[in-house]
Amino acid sequence: SSNSARIADMQAGACPLCARLSVGSPARGSVKGTAAELEKLGWAHGGRCVPDSRTRDRLTACAKSAEAAGFKVIIAGAGGAAHLPGMIAAVTTLPVIGVPIKSSNSIDGWDSVLSILQMPNGVPVATVALDAAANAGLLAVQIIATFNEDVSLALMAYKEQLAQSVSVKVLQLKADWPNDFDINKS
Repeated sequence: SSNSARIADMQAGACPLCARLSVGSPARGSVKGTAAELEKLGWAHGGRCVPDSRTRDRLTACAKSAEAAGFKVIIAGAGGAAHLPGMIAAVTTLPVIGVPIKSSNSIDGWDSVLSILQMPNGVPVATVALDAAANAGLLAVQIIATFNEDVSLALMAYKEQLAQSVSVKVLQLKADWPNDFDINKS
């Protein structure tokens, strides 16, 4: 079927939900990129704002209920030295993708990066770059694509569109600044 039909199937719920977005209170605005990337692919997602250290029971319930609710991946963003992604990973068998957020109370974002990246053995959290919520959404879709052919096909089409957009930008750059070298010359 066509890519638009696959996206329509996903939007209609014919494919499993991709991601539960869980964010600590200072990270709410920073993970909008995750939802935007998921929506570009027509992928279902659900969101929760769960301040980890202040509402431990709510966080645990949210993480534990994700699999039963049909989610396949959890994306969690946190600023400062918050451990939201790790706390979620400790109580679920679903893959967790952590998004370190440079927040107003962070040490230039490094505390967030390290608190998510340096999880102990047994509690893995995939970590994307600082404020890279869009990449977290794409990584979640790539995980789903390993076992869902419709998602894999939609993701391939999306990546082809990315490649085409780069080609257009290269042609525009060449038109704006002509030169004697080109990596595509034979």
